[in-house]
Amino acid sequence: MAFGDTTIKMSAPICLINNTKDGGLVVCEEAMKILDQITQPVVVVAVVGLYRTGKSYLMNRLAQAQTGFPLGNTIESKTKGIWMWCVPHPQKKDHTLVLLDTEGLGDVDKGDEKHDVWIFCMAVLLSSTLVYNSLGTIDNTALEKLHYVAKLTENIKLKSNTQNGEETYNTSTEFMRVFPSFIWTVRDFILRLELNGKPITADEYLENALKLKPGDSLNEIRNKTRSCVREFFAVRKCFVFERPANSKKMMNMESLTDADLEEDFVKEANTFCSYIYSNSNPKTLRGGLGVTGRMLATLAQTYVEAISSGQVPSLDNAVESLTQIQNSRAITEAVDFYRSEMIKKVKFPTETQQELSDLHSVVEKEAISIFIRDSFNDLDQKYQKELKTQLDHEYGELVKQNIEESRKLSRSVIARVFGPLEEELSHGTYLRPGGYSTFCCALEAAVQQYKQEKGLGLMSEEVLAAYLKEKSEVRSSILAADRSLSEAEQKIHEEKLKRDVVEQQNKYLEEQKTIQEQLIVDQQKSHEEHVQQLKMKMEEENERSREEIQRTLDAQHKEQMQRVEEGYKQKSLEMQKQMDQLRKEQKKKSKGFFGTIGGVFLDILDLPERLITSIFS
Repeated sequence: MAFGDTTIKMSAPICLINNTKDGGLVVCEEAMKILDQITQPVVVVAVVGLYRTGKSYLMNRLAQAQTGFPLGNTIESKTKGIWMWCVPHPQKKDHTLVLLDTEGLGDVDKGDEKHDVWIFCMAVLLSSTLVYNSLGTIDNTALEKLHYVAKLTENIKLKSNTQNGEETYNTSTEFMRVFPSFIWTVRDFILRLELNGKPITADEYLENALKLKPGDSLNEIRNKTRSCVREFFAVRKCFVFERPANSKKMMNMESLTDADLEEDFVKEANTFCSYIYSNSNPKTLRGGLGVTGRMLATLAQTYVEAISSGQVPSLDNAVESLTQIQNSRAITEAVDFYRSEMIKKVKFPTETQQELSDLHSVVEKEAISIFIRDSFNDLDQKYQKELKTQLDHEYGELVKQNIEESRKLSRSVIARVFGPLEEELSHGTYLRPGGYSTFCCALEAAVQQYKQEKGLGLMSEEVLAAYLKEKSEVRSSILAADRSLSEAEQKIHEEKLKRDVVEQQNKYLEEQKTIQEQLIVDQQKSHEEHVQQLKMKMEEENERSREEIQRTLDAQHKEQMQRVEEGYKQKSLEMQKQMDQLRKEQKKKSKGFFGTIGGVFLDILDLPERLITSIFS
């Protein structure tokens, strides 16, 4: 098992979501396995649009490859379902670029409008940047073909439950917060970028095309699409591409190099790719929650299962599923890492508790990092507390094993070193005049030999104390039997014997005290490490959330001004209420949220007491 960030570079795309025979969707197992290996943040770029408009070519350019997603040179749509290509991000270190090429919309052979809607919805739900590809110009016809965007709110829920019968959470502002950035790429563009006789940019061309048009019922239909694009996508961008080559050459696009293509087309294609690399953000969910490859796999599975069961995909349900699946897995992988690393690093018994503690601190820090990296939406730190409990248990078992190994080894050395002394005792050698002095000399020599032994570990004094205490009665018997000593001398030796036993016991108690103190220090360091890493993650998520809110507010303010200009004052007032709610949330986040983190693990800081009781009882 690999515990570090895994970089995936696929040699070719594979199917992520396939079509079933009955017109449904199914997630492909092979793609799930690939995403499951990606623990890095992912930048997800999905392309949608009518079939045979050159979507796949743009995806191949982003993958920096000549071939990959099938281009096709006939009227038949080549891509079915959603295909995926994962490559290392060209500019963002430790990020993976996930490219999603979707089935062409409006395929006459397919004739399934609902299927197209679900393909479009899946692209929106999974991506951080959505590229809509079309041919010709952005006119009424093009807007009519983008009618899928007007159906997003019917087919995507942000929150599964309701309040007073109303889904107050599912507002256009909330959709804007979670929807990807939107790029409209116009292919085979032959017009001049001019408006009222003045040159304009491609972005200005798009925004002008999205202005609401008063009038007949057809305009109302088109206006709904315009409104949805403006209300759902905070970041909008446009690129216009002239025809890449003549028709004959385009029959073999996969074999053409840049030298074979029109210079302006190549220039715009490079600008498009550069913009995607620099400006497409990593995939996040509401509140700045970062998404990794394996999380993306769970999202895809969750959404497809909802669609397959006839339900509307809910982001709230997806977050709930991700929270349980991802955090449980993060705990397991962090604990497995800790266990395997400690087994490799620890050589039992360690000479001191400090030695084991130092190893524990290093490995625990890495284990916490693995959990923090992979954890998701652990709002009350329920899962992180469970991680700490399990790591404490693992460490406690290692401490006990270390102690038992030291005791075991020390006892075996005691048996060997004091063996000759025991042999003499069994023969009654010291039960004679002068025998006490001889016994004490032999005992002291054996003690010194024992203390010179290396690698006995941290319980050597305890084992020695237990042995000497056991032999104190034998020593007293030998002393009482030694008739060469006067009564006064015997009393002096008796007092010394008592002092020796007490002294050795004190050494053992000091040894135990050192272990206890070190375990307390370990817990304090562990607590600080958990809090520190949690703070860093929450700071990152909070910053992303603030950026998300500010980006939405900026876009909403711009849209509000546009609505007033277009004469839609009532809509402007509705938007103002949503913006006020956003500002309240923004203000709350700006106040900070670290007040209670420091105490979040205090309820399990009694490990040393529990551990010590189990070890020394």
